[in-house]
Amino acid sequence: MKPLIVLLIWLIPGLNTSVSLKAQSSSSWSEEELRMANTAKNARYLNSEEKDLVMYMNLARINGEKFFKTYFQEFLETYNQEMAQYSNYNQLRIDKDRYYKSLEKDLKPVKNLPVLYPDEALSWVAQQHAKDMNKYNYANHNSKDGRSAKDRISSTYPKRALGENLAFGFPTGLGNVCMLLLDKGVPGLGHRKLIINTTLKLNYVGVSIQPHKGYRYCSVTDFVALPI
Repeated sequence: MKPLIVLLIWLIPGLNTSVSLKAQSSSSWSEEELRMANTAKNARYLNSEEKDLVMYMNLARINGEKFFKTYFQEFLETYNQEMAQYSNYNQLRIDKDRYYKSLEKDLKPVKNLPVLYPDEALSWVAQQHAKDMNKYNYANHNSKDGRSAKDRISSTYPKRALGENLAFGFPTGLGNVCMLLLDKGVPGLGHRKLIINTTLKLNYVGVSIQPHKGYRYCSVTDFVALPI
């Protein structure tokens, strides 16, 4: 099966999305929902933002409409406030445009999808690619040595359905998930479709958020379908 592979690049000057939105939106979610989503809680090989990246993808899968009305809205508000300081604010801001409206439509029916689980070996694969992109200052699914995402993931988990999302410019798990879901300017909305995918039975992820010379930050999320 062909992998679903896309990347997202945002040219954002000096972005700092370090403000945590957990406290504001978590009150809208039950303890059980938050517990179910936090599958990376005990993954010692991930940092706190990488754990959050997994959790927020899971919250969007557990209840897409609620995620859109809570975490996504708070991220949008904070993001636009931060972008207002720049002269090209009109280009940077998130409007309620066709991408926003299509995300609202696509997330509304999403309910109780199986959660994603972190995988240490796959996270190492994601980390190596993120570090490679930083070292050589590029943004591409193909590694500097010519390997594709399929090559890298299949070297650890051969003959499995797989996919990869790349995003640039955001240091936080929430920022990466929200922008990948929005998929503004991305033909086919591949990031969004991969995060809420059901047909490929993707259930394990490897994640890494690393510094990047050109975009300040890059994130790699690798997906794979493994036997339960």
